[in-house]
Amino acid sequence: MKEFSCVITDADGIHARPAGKLVSLAKSFAPADVMICKDGRCGRASRIFEVMGLGVKKGDLVTFTVEGENEEDAADAIRKFMAENL
Repeated sequence: MKEFSCVITDADGIHARPAGKLVSLAKSFAPADVMICKDGRCGRASRIFEVMGLGVKKGDLVTFTVEGENEEDAADAIRKFMAENL
């Protein structure tokens, strides 16, 4: 299992466009299970409603947990995506 955290720097937080890209990226690493958590609430990063339902805003700390096949590659790709986009 891989886990990492990041602080959201985008002024709009995780809004629709980057959330869609994050979901697509998470799905591309199936069957790895990618979870995103904020303030004790978690959702699958491969499901748009679960990601958007967290209501992540600028300055929020989010934690990703990646488990399963390709977990190292998935964690690296998601960490890079978050650093470059959010």
